[in-house]
Amino acid sequence: MIMVDQPPAEKNFVQNPYAFYRHILKRGGVCFWKNYNQKAFFNFDTINKIFKDKRFGRELPPDFKQPNENNLSDFYRIERNSMLELEGERHTRLRGLVLRAFTTKNIQKISKDIHTLCTQLLDNINENETDLIESYAKQVPVITIARLLGIPEEMSDQLLKWSNSMVAVYQAKISEASKDLANQSSKEFYEYIKKYVAERRSKPADDLITHLINAEEDNQKLNFDELVSTCILLLNAGHEATVHTIGNGIKALLLNKVDCRFLKEKEWYGIVEEILRYDPPLHIFTRFAYENLTVDDVHIARGEKISLVIGASGHDESRWDKPSEFTPNRRPLTHNSFGAGAHFCLGAPLARLEINLALKNLFDKKRYIKILQKPEYADIYHFHGLKSLNVEMR
Repeated sequence: MIMVDQPPAEKNFVQNPYAFYRHILKRGGVCFWKNYNQKAFFNFDTINKIFKDKRFGRELPPDFKQPNENNLSDFYRIERNSMLELEGERHTRLRGLVLRAFTTKNIQKISKDIHTLCTQLLDNINENETDLIESYAKQVPVITIARLLGIPEEMSDQLLKWSNSMVAVYQAKISEASKDLANQSSKEFYEYIKKYVAERRSKPADDLITHLINAEEDNQKLNFDELVSTCILLLNAGHEATVHTIGNGIKALLLNKVDCRFLKEKEWYGIVEEILRYDPPLHIFTRFAYENLTVDDVHIARGEKISLVIGASGHDESRWDKPSEFTPNRRPLTHNSFGAGAHFCLGAPLARLEINLALKNLFDKKRYIKILQKPEYADIYHFHGLKSLNVEMR
């Protein structure tokens, strides 16, 4: 197994990590990544299998000591009750409760609302020059998830600030000041949702928060902290990756000169999957090993944390022909960007719908779109999204 030194905050890497990924894939698809002090896997099949392997999980084994993060106590109060970080019975129970209201059928019901939202946003955009990340890509998912949960839309900007501060904890490079901000944002977010849940108990509505409250009251053992953490997780996860995918997708379509004027609905579905393979919004997931085992001839000890580089898995030549090329009608469609197994993203149907409608509406309404400045990715690895996307359009 090779050992590599690749700082994840290095400028060239942030702008194009795929050259590094291809290098590792050609050398076997596994390495010891010194900058993370972890073994990292890059192959599509290996990552997919580990996602589905119950010998790996998000939680440390119970007899292993958790890291001491006193300056992030409010952040971890939420994380400790997040289904994203749980395994076993608690994960299954929380996921089941949310899935009752988060079904594909229920998501499809809001398709018309998302279409209307996209149209309204595009009608109000300054065509001479606009940043499509701020004016469009961020707005579609955050307003949609706020509506689903029943949070007032006028809170959208504040939700974005809280969420962006919190997810910064997962970035490769984070300062003590950013940790303090993440913790403060977590405290404020918790208090806001806490008050809103209390309001929904006395004034129920047809929204996701009310459905989760009812599930708790129906003796499903959803305690209060779990309820608040689940709402915050849905708000954060319900828009963060989708924002990046919409932005990355617009960039890919424009720079690859894809003619979007006469695309059919089925073709848009394929394009969304190709964007998620080609330039995904999140590049690394991690897992802990629950027993001593061997993967691809690499020994992994119980309690050891490993990296699954899903951003690389979409560029694996053993699965895709010419993976560095953006191919709208590519087959197969399946990728690792939503994970797999027990933690497969339960918001995938909503994300796919939002990305599809955001792109389709944009290119239907604006037949001419010109990029005014070379797009740059933000220094937020292992997230992967544009700082801005300044365009002229009509």
